[in-house]
Amino acid sequence: MNAETNSGLARFDLASLAPKDDRYAVLRDLIPEAFAELELDLESVRRALGDCVLDPTTERYGLSWPGKGAATVALQEPTVACLRPDPACSREPEAARDILIEGDNLEVLKLLQRAYHGKVKMIYIDPPYNTGNEFIYPDDFREGLASYLEFTGQADEGGRQLSANAETSGRYHSNWLSMMYPRLALARNLLRSDGVIFVTIDDHEVHNLRLLMDEVFGPENFVASCIWQKIHTRKNSAQQFSANHDYVLVYGRDGQQWRPKLLPRTAAVDDEYSNPDDDPRGAWSDGPVQARNYYSRGTYAIGCPGGRVIAGPPSGTYWRVSEEEFWELDRDNRIWWGPDGNNVPRIKRFLTEVQAGLVPQTIWPHSEVGHTQRAKEDLLARVTFESSDSVFDTPKPVGLIERMLRLATDANGADIVLDFFAGSGATGEAVWKLNAEDDGDRRFVLVQLPEPTGYDDYATVAEITRARLDGAADALQAGHPTLVDGPPVGFRTYYLAESNFRVWNTHSAVGEDGAVSLFADGTAEGATGEGIVAELLLKAGFELIADVDQVDVAGVEANSVADGQLLIVADGQLTLEAVEAMVAMEPALILVLDRCFGDDDELKVNTMQTVRAAKGLPRVRSRGWLV
Repeated sequence: MNAETNSGLARFDLASLAPKDDRYAVLRDLIPEAFAELELDLESVRRALGDCVLDPTTERYGLSWPGKGAATVALQEPTVACLRPDPACSREPEAARDILIEGDNLEVLKLLQRAYHGKVKMIYIDPPYNTGNEFIYPDDFREGLASYLEFTGQADEGGRQLSANAETSGRYHSNWLSMMYPRLALARNLLRSDGVIFVTIDDHEVHNLRLLMDEVFGPENFVASCIWQKIHTRKNSAQQFSANHDYVLVYGRDGQQWRPKLLPRTAAVDDEYSNPDDDPRGAWSDGPVQARNYYSRGTYAIGCPGGRVIAGPPSGTYWRVSEEEFWELDRDNRIWWGPDGNNVPRIKRFLTEVQAGLVPQTIWPHSEVGHTQRAKEDLLARVTFESSDSVFDTPKPVGLIERMLRLATDANGADIVLDFFAGSGATGEAVWKLNAEDDGDRRFVLVQLPEPTGYDDYATVAEITRARLDGAADALQAGHPTLVDGPPVGFRTYYLAESNFRVWNTHSAVGEDGAVSLFADGTAEGATGEGIVAELLLKAGFELIADVDQVDVAGVEANSVADGQLLIVADGQLTLEAVEAMVAMEPALILVLDRCFGDDDELKVNTMQTVRAAKGLPRVRSRGWLV
């Protein structure tokens, strides 16, 4: 909630957007009578729905597990963290449009809610598979930012221990579900209405993941469960079956309306077309005339050119076309009777007339999208490891993610691709590679926890992610001459940290003197101008790559975001002349640090009056905020 100051200026809310706020707003709009004194009355909701007035049973179908309530609380709990820019770990940060974020993805997803809500075209995640050894998470990680800061050494307590989710823990599946639920719920908010999410998973949790995604996305938005052939050899040491596949679950934000792009046609597919009758229209393939669907005009006899009479379609089927349409096709030489003219007829489909692409299938063979060994080869081509022991264990092949990108994104739509379990960074490389191939402008946001690797060459997984992106950028620019003269391939790095502003904590032991000094200067120790601007623009709803220009406004330095849609004054002494000049620029929002007013309460009052007066002007939606 934004509190009004004595001057009438509101204080800017530094907390992330809570998912429940959006839902409450929708309910208020649809069923205003369901709210009494701002509280939701469930009985009023039932009455408003009419057919739902009967008492619901206490037992209902759904997915439940120990800890689900705590996971829901973790989802709704806002964060006051921020994403701080890290230019030293970036590549071409001034021009880069791609983002790498180092931090706990739950906190990061909360921070992205305002700026990226409904903007992401495709999400791909490769979450921990919960094999008992692979699913590693920090103890008490659901405590939020404080726990994360201890885990990464940014806080004083330290000693945060990693735990394996062993099957003997008693909450083997529950822990995994509690980790996944809030992250998927927050990710759903970021998808566009035509967006889609792909999730790779194995047999350990695919059954639970399907139920969980049904709950988060809705079962009606399930699109497909694809099979990826991840291993191309037989494991003779297997005791039962040699498992060689993983699953790719696909859900749309609106699954009933979402349609995949067609895949490029391949030479192997086109080679299935031939021209045995020397048809001048060229190569063709044939398909059956009969189908199982009932057709009232599809039960007639057919006389073959070779003399055979076919009494009707094969048992249990119907001819697809009427008798008149059939003979019209025959006159156009579109019916194939076989070499002797007596076969069951088939319809000719010419290569020149088929659609430009291929409808995707749910089986993804390694020959088309790569396998696990190819994935390691992809990684080793970009990152140099000191020993084979320290190589990232479970990367995904670039070709696998390319397949998803081809199905879900447009080359020139500036589509945003999100991967919040970035791992080795294969998603970033896949985006760059496909952009280089089709001159696309897709962009990515990668999020990776700085999980310790236990090796000296790359201390954390996030370091491997950065190294891979650097290696991929070098290789792409060397291998694609068009990229050399174009915009540089690069990425901006951010890391999760405490807010640049001191946040009042009612549980902290701060005396009166400490409280006074806290509000006298709201910036935290170590805060930088660049960090302050990055935090404010994101929390004000602007993307991390929004253009930021320093402008002089009546002698006061301001940061102009997105061509003046947002104005930020973080330093210096504000003047009424500067306020009037900023209002005249007609921004959507003006953010001013409290310290820029000094002790001039009269200036605050005049600022408020100036902003309020401007609201009557066309297109002026400005409002002054204190931070």
